[in-house]
Amino acid sequence: MSDLPPLNTDTMWAILNDTIEDATVNRLVWHCLGYRYDEANGKWDTTSVVDDWGQEYPEPPDFIDSRPATVKLTRSIPPENKQLLKEELGFKGYKIGEFGPRQTRRATAANWLLSYRKIHGNR
Repeated sequence: MSDLPPLNTDTMWAILNDTIEDATVNRLVWHCLGYRYDEANGKWDTTSVVDDWGQEYPEPPDFIDSRPATVKLTRSIPPENKQLLKEELGFKGYKIGEFGPRQTRRATAANWLLSYRKIHGNR
């Protein structure tokens, strides 16, 4: 997945501003969770997937479309990292009428990625 964008501020804003595709957002989160696609056997390799994600989701979930997966993602963010969108990006949230579940889930993914970056560095 070397074609993924870096975990930098521009990428986070692209997620929030909806200028990066949902599929790319998903692939970023999947990669950071440890999902790897095995081209040889046509299946997802979950041996490096963190915690119980691989058991609950043997195939990586669509975080933009799946509320349960996004709830699990939210709960996996350490309390001290819950406000990183605001603290690191100055993101004030969406205005009434300009967001729905999809935008909220994209914001959750961006916050989770910021938390991942803070814990693990930009890898």
